[in-house]
Amino acid sequence: MHSDAWLGLHNPYLVDVGNGHQLHPDVAKAFTAMQSHAAIDGQDIQIVSSYRGFQRQLSIWNRKWTGELPLLDENEQRLDVAALTDEQKVYAILTWSALPGGSRHHWGTDLDVFDKSAVDACGGKLDLVDAEYRDGGPCFALACWMGNHLAEHGFMRPFMRNNGGVATELWHLSYAPTAAEFEALRNPEQLRRCIEHADMQGKSTVLTLFDELYPRYVLNEGLKA
Repeated sequence: MHSDAWLGLHNPYLVDVGNGHQLHPDVAKAFTAMQSHAAIDGQDIQIVSSYRGFQRQLSIWNRKWTGELPLLDENEQRLDVAALTDEQKVYAILTWSALPGGSRHHWGTDLDVFDKSAVDACGGKLDLVDAEYRDGGPCFALACWMGNHLAEHGFMRPFMRNNGGVATELWHLSYAPTAAEFEALRNPEQLRRCIEHADMQGKSTVLTLFDELYPRYVLNEGLKA
């Protein structure tokens, strides 16, 4: 595996898994097995988002920066982009979206999932917010099922709780055996150089804060006590 494979600039390890989604072959195999297991137990686990390359992550970042996409606080309340300083925008974006080059979705090992049948029964609208995976939400039963069975299939939830870094994302799964290979490649100087050459909104602020942002959000170490 090339040393910069984790940055999302290129990923030759992907296979199509339907509906426009791509995963690493090992992950696709494990997910298909887990999907079959879930179906037996009445859970219709489907993919919302899978592999995302650097350019797509950059587009998400830039559109959140300008307000084209909603920018939420840690309580999922919409923020007024015009009222925020550049530093505040950086922290707000990173609560829910990764730095371009720093996303686990670049690896083909991570995916966001939902219970399609349950969401369809509630009108078909999915916002991918915490309440949808809590008691009373359409994906609560799936969230409980995953808590009991993910490990059997090699998956884990990297954003299980908010420790001052990335917000809780009960829908975000990672195939641990393969993700570990990409985690071992992570290198702050590679990411810094990648950002320096990107057409990225707020780049100067990100680079100024980079030494704090990298462990807090990219490694998701959060705020140190």
